[in-house]
This record gives sequence, structure tokens and C-alpha cells, in this order.
Amino acid sequence: MRTGRRNPNRGPSVKTRLEPTWSRHRAALALILGLFAAGEMKGQDVQPRVYTPAPVGVNLGTLGYSYSNGAVLFDKTIPIEDAQGDIHAIAAGYSRSIGLAGMASRFDVVVPFVSGDWDGVVEREYRTTSRTGFGDPTVRLVLGIVGAPALTREEFARFRPKTVLGAILRIGIPLGQYDPSRLINLGSNRWTFSPQVGLSQFLGKFVIEAYAGAWFFTQNTNFLSGRVLSQDPLYTFQVHFGYRFKRGLWAAASTRQSLGGETSIDGGDKLAHESNNRIGITLAVPLGSRFALKFAGTTSVTSTAGNDYDTVTAAVQTTF
Repeated sequence: MRTGRRNPNRGPSVKTRLEPTWSRHRAALALILGLFAAGEMKGQDVQPRVYTPAPVGVNLGTLGYSYSNGAVLFDKTIPIEDAQGDIHAIAAGYSRSIGLAGMASRFDVVVPFVSGDWDGVVEREYRTTSRTGFGDPTVRLVLGIVGAPALTREEFARFRPKTVLGAILRIGIPLGQYDPSRLINLGSNRWTFSPQVGLSQFLGKFVIEAYAGAWFFTQNTNFLSGRVLSQDPLYTFQVHFGYRFKRGLWAAASTRQSLGGETSIDGGDKLAHESNNRIGITLAVPLGSRFALKFAGTTSVTSTAGNDYDTVTAAVQTTF
């Protein structure tokens, strides 16, 4: 971070920016679910329709943009007070619907490119910094367990889902930009693993969903120039209420609660316990049979350090 005197006109309570009925053509659109998630920070995603089944063999490409503003800290242990950030992210994603053990499943990969500015107080000095580069890519396997048979596009056009039970395994790969001498990084320098189970209930045009999951973290053995950062599991719970309009248009209101995730440095005392709640809305607008626009916004209701921020996203998606 760039060091300097704290602005004398800046009061301690003033926030500033941180340096940092499904027709045949709708069968293809069924895969436009919850692939794009790069706008959310480190597992704080709020994603409806993740377990909605799709026909086997459908590919989905996504290009999305997100903007986040507020107390955005990718790592909650860094010693920054009054941290604020303006974060822009572009994410490219690919997803393919597959059949596993006779059930509809899906494989996703997302690669984010991030540019951000933060400011805050470090050791009683006001500092600012900027970062631009790639974040950690993520891969995800969505598994159908009950209520989502593997179907062709022709079969799927006649299918009416009722109760769907599924599971997810998501993996964060530590390939993002990382410098152990910096307080703020775009990559995490550690692997993350997130199993999740979810239940979707289709009631006519309404969809009610509930997910429960956890995030597990390997150690970052080069945190702040050689220290070891450890983190306990972070547990997450999501509930979504969706509605399908005509011609494939759908919307959802969501809430997500996260708990736990205490961290420690070099085996010391645990800190940074998370107890955060976010709410959000999502709107998907189909454009013909192969394209769609997706818009989403989330905000913090209750938060601990590094989680009090707002995010808006927009993405264009195409099936092929």
C-alpha cells in the first residue's frame, strides 16, 4: 500500500473509498441458472436456481461484470481499520450439462479479472492502494440426486420438475495474483473446498429453494511474508423464492447467512468470527432461444469485518 498522512479533514465516522410450461426452445435456456458469481467475495455468493435441471449436452458461455462498494476485504485478518473499496470484476465462465448415474448434472468453471481501489488506516496512517489482475478461478460440479433425470433436449421439453435434491462440490484454485509482501491481494494463495446440498420445490410458477453448505480452507503458508494463516470452516445457508413469468423470464429474492470461519496466524488466538447475512434479487431475461441477460444485486443486512458491502452484477449468457 502507498503510505501517507491521514487526511485531517476525514472524520473517523466518514466512509471513503478503499484503495484497494416449458417449450422446446426454453429447454436450451434452462441452463441459464447461477453460473455467474464472480461479483461475490470469497464464498459470499447468493445464487438461486443452481439445482434447476437442464438437458444433457447443453453448453453455456457467460461474460459478466460486477461492481462492489463498501468494506470489501478478501482476507478478514489484515490489520486495516475503516477499510473501504471500489471493486470492478469481469468474469468469463463456461458450463456444460452432463448426465451422471442417470441424473442431470453440470460442470462449471469461472475465471475472474479484478480491478479495485482501497483505502483505510494501517498503524495509524491513512493509506491507499490499487490492484488489477486475475483472481482465483473456481470449478464446480453440480450433481442431481433426486428428481432430475438426465434427459435429451427433446425429452426435457416435456419434463416438469417437481422436487429436486442435489449436491455441489466447488473448488477454488490458488492461481490468482498474490504477493506475500502486500496486505491486499486478489488471490488467496490457498485451496478452498465447498460441499453443498440443496432442495428445490417447484409449485406451478413458483420455486422455493434451500441450500446448506460449508467452506474448508487449506493453510496459506506465505501470509505477510512467511507467516501461516489458518481458517476454520465457514458454514452457509441460503433460501430463495423464485417466480417464472412467460417466455422464460424469471426473478428471485434471496437471503444468505454465513457463520464461523475464525482465523489464526501462526497458531495464535482465533479471530474474525463471521456472522453475516446478505439479501439479494436476481432477474433473468431471455433474448430469443440462445441468449439471455442476467441482472443481480446483493447487500449486507448484518456483517462483521470485511463484509459490509453492496454488489451489482450484469451478465450475458449464451447456450450452444
